[in-house]
Amino acid sequence: MNGHEHHHHDHDHDHGVKKYIEIICSLTCGAALAIGFGLSFVKGIPPVLPLSLYIVAYIAGGFFTVKEAIENIREGAFDIDSLMIIAAAGAAILGDWAEGALLLFLFSLGHSLEHYAMNKAQNSISALAKLAPKTAWLKKDDQLQEVKIETLQINDIVVVKPDAMIPADGIIAKGSGAVNQAAVTGESMPVEKQVDSPVYAGTLNGSGLLEIRVTKPAKDFTLSRMIQLVNEAQSQQSPTQRFTDKVQRYYVPAVIIFVGLLCLAFLVRDEPFSVSFYRAMGVLVAASPCALAIATPSAVLSGVARAARAGILVKGGRPLEDLGTLKAVAFDKTGTLTEGKPKLTDIIPAAGITREELLEMVVAVESLSNHPLAKAIVADAQLTNVPPAENPESVTGKGIKAQWQGHDIIIGNQTLVTASPEVLALLDEKSRAGHTAMLVLRDNQYAGMITVMDVPRSEAKPALDALKAVGIKKMIMLSGDNQLVADAIAKATGLTDAWGDLLPEQKVAAIKKLKESEHKVAMVGDGVNDAPAMANSTVGIAMGAAGSDVALETADIALMGDQLMRLPFAIALSQQANRIIKQNLVISLGMVAVLIPLTLLGIASIGPAVMGHEGSTMVVVLNALRLLVYKEK
Repeated sequence: MNGHEHHHHDHDHDHGVKKYIEIICSLTCGAALAIGFGLSFVKGIPPVLPLSLYIVAYIAGGFFTVKEAIENIREGAFDIDSLMIIAAAGAAILGDWAEGALLLFLFSLGHSLEHYAMNKAQNSISALAKLAPKTAWLKKDDQLQEVKIETLQINDIVVVKPDAMIPADGIIAKGSGAVNQAAVTGESMPVEKQVDSPVYAGTLNGSGLLEIRVTKPAKDFTLSRMIQLVNEAQSQQSPTQRFTDKVQRYYVPAVIIFVGLLCLAFLVRDEPFSVSFYRAMGVLVAASPCALAIATPSAVLSGVARAARAGILVKGGRPLEDLGTLKAVAFDKTGTLTEGKPKLTDIIPAAGITREELLEMVVAVESLSNHPLAKAIVADAQLTNVPPAENPESVTGKGIKAQWQGHDIIIGNQTLVTASPEVLALLDEKSRAGHTAMLVLRDNQYAGMITVMDVPRSEAKPALDALKAVGIKKMIMLSGDNQLVADAIAKATGLTDAWGDLLPEQKVAAIKKLKESEHKVAMVGDGVNDAPAMANSTVGIAMGAAGSDVALETADIALMGDQLMRLPFAIALSQQANRIIKQNLVISLGMVAVLIPLTLLGIASIGPAVMGHEGSTMVVVLNALRLLVYKEK
């Protein structure tokens, strides 16, 4: 409960069999206290017997508290543990052994339950680590041998049996089948894989037998990097956490000075020293900011763990808090809002020519070309058995000519093909809608037009609608494509703005301009060419980061799967985390504000102060753990 300190300490009582020792000590303290207290009312029992049980309670309840207090004093920090030890020692000096033991019992119980809760959140993250298999079946000279993952080399071939975990990042060298990638990317449906498809360690093979060529050393597997980044995220503090730590740094010494002065009250008031001292100890307990220390870290840790389970990597408290305060989101176009590859969108034959005839002549010619648009047309046409054209002649930047079935075919833009005013008007209309149009001539006669376009992803519109629902007011696309294409995508997806014709450095300028008007802006992209814009935004969000090291490095938040719908969920989760942090601060500060005057005025003694103090700490921890079970709306 000593603020963020116990993120730095490696509590040896948090691991393995030892993880229950703190609770056992705490319960031993409680039992010794109860028996001692009971015996103190029995006639004829020598007073030394209850006293010795109280001393046992002190040792059991105070062991970890003293240990932690010493560690912190060594680091030059007076913290809550130190305050508790002083209060318990003070009670013993006054002869109030039972109250001191009660204080240590409740404090150690709160402490152990808090560690248990924090471990629960951390276990949710280390469950990721358990996904990675420890061994793999290595194929050498047609023989299989089981080897440790660490020994795998790049280009090794590993064999993955049906329903087994994939042990390494790589590409499929042989075989095909569905792979469940939920653990890494958060995708709910298995993904079909064939030769050359990428696969990740920790994902689950379906019913096919796969041979995988390893592409990375074990330490660089996507899953290993995720675990490493999530662990780093826990040590990165959020703005609220930095604020509460700062408050504690000055608050704890101030409390000690104030309590010291209260001990001297008997000099100015007509009361014995014991009364002044007892009141001072009560205030000391009441003023301890235990709940405040744990309010933010517990919520951040639970939020990061919940996000990781959904395939969202949040690199620390700052992005987790910032994400929930966003009002504007900027998107890269290609591959983020669109499919990232051109699709055949329209086939418009001239009079006297059927759709099929036009498509056949286009496929016959374009199948000879290596141009990405040509490949897209051939793939989308799904025509088989079309005899290919002959004598192709490509005209760079303009189109292609060839002979097919005794005809001269030309496919190209208007610089290669002369067309009537009606055709040019249609061409203009299609260009304005963001399509790339190609004109087709057969024997110098206009035969028709085909158009291709990088189309919006099917989930782009629902995702943007969901973003609007979680309070994002402005959604802007930053694209290197021309403004007409940008406008067409904006219209299809429901963006509020689209800015086209941007170079990478102009994207950075656009983000800076947006920050001036909207204050907090996220940039969503694939992390490769968007890295500079991401770095300049409030929160950089990388899409489909499972395959990209650059995205994992540069983004504050990485959506491991290529799923836009994860973004509204991440923002809603962050908003909930912010609400819980605020609630926790109100609970923790409110309790201190109520208890201090009550103990100062003598209305509450050490006992009630301890109860209120530890009660608020447990409420705060349980409130934070609600994030672990946060459901998607």
